[in-house]
Amino acid sequence: MAELDITKTSVLDRGLKDFEDSDDAVPLTSLDHADFYQNETFWDFVNARQNIGYYKNIPELKKAIDTLGIWVVGKGFETDSATRIKLDYLTGWGEDCINSILWNLFVMKKIVGDSFAEIIREKDGFGENRMINLKPISPERMRVVTNRKGVIIRYEHKTKGEPNKKFKPEDILHLCNDRIGDEIHGTSVIDVCKWVIDARHEALTDYRRVLHRNVIPVRIIEIDSDDKAKIEILKREYKEAIQKGEVLVIPRGTVSMNNDQMTIENPVTWIQYLENFFYQAVGIPRVIATSQDYTEAGSKVGYMTFEPIYTFEQKLLEKDLWNQLGIKLTFNRPPSLKDDMQSSEAKNTGQVGFQPKETGINMERE
Repeated sequence: MAELDITKTSVLDRGLKDFEDSDDAVPLTSLDHADFYQNETFWDFVNARQNIGYYKNIPELKKAIDTLGIWVVGKGFETDSATRIKLDYLTGWGEDCINSILWNLFVMKKIVGDSFAEIIREKDGFGENRMINLKPISPERMRVVTNRKGVIIRYEHKTKGEPNKKFKPEDILHLCNDRIGDEIHGTSVIDVCKWVIDARHEALTDYRRVLHRNVIPVRIIEIDSDDKAKIEILKREYKEAIQKGEVLVIPRGTVSMNNDQMTIENPVTWIQYLENFFYQAVGIPRVIATSQDYTEAGSKVGYMTFEPIYTFEQKLLEKDLWNQLGIKLTFNRPPSLKDDMQSSEAKNTGQVGFQPKETGINMERE
């Protein structure tokens, strides 16, 4: 007979941990800072190659970072004529221009967290050092050296089999992305979305495999023979027939065959959801990179929310060039939609006839 006494019930242990105690919990993170007990602290960009690999192989991620760089430096800049002439002589590795150099440095700081360029100078006729070139250097070959107070005292360019080439701070243009606290390096936008990138790549790979399997379904074959030689011959012939798209004639009763069609829910929504994280991590609305499936109103809102992001990046780059190179310039900004949206709102005849009490904020009850 069933036991109906509720006091004798027992609780089954679910065996589940709370999220903060599970293996998937958000990890605790300490900032990489200078060691107060050491005269020098070194920082090498050990994840540079991995981050560059993600950038090179994930098209949506590359597009998001590249697009932000284009919005920041793509429309050029305004400066005085003397500075313009000076910058026009910069050729980078030989075929660069100032625009491509700045775009390169901006994109690289987003990928790795920091970017570097050697400032090449020569003495002019008055005995003063003047800048004649800016040559970008990959962060994977750079080392930042700070003193115990966390102040940069030099840079080192690592060369395999040779001593590191040392640079004074004033000989390197250094851009740093999203540095917080007393860190001695910037933050890569790729570091914060690697899980999403891997999940998307996994989904694409799995779905590609499913589609391919449905073209050539998995087949379970029962062979009425114990002769291993005959079995191998039949397997080989069957495999060749599938690859060539040919018909394989088999005597009745020799084998029995079952097809196993693989099914899967439509993964496109999941993949697109993951792709949106690339743009969020970089700070660029997806509508900026692609106009697919967006309404005009939604596109305008996305554009408006993006304006303070790219203008902030422009201001930071302008300050870096002034503080480190003594170059004063102002980047041109793409056209703003603020006036256009205000004009469109005024023309919206469906929003007229409101009373003052309906449009204002009233803290009193009526």
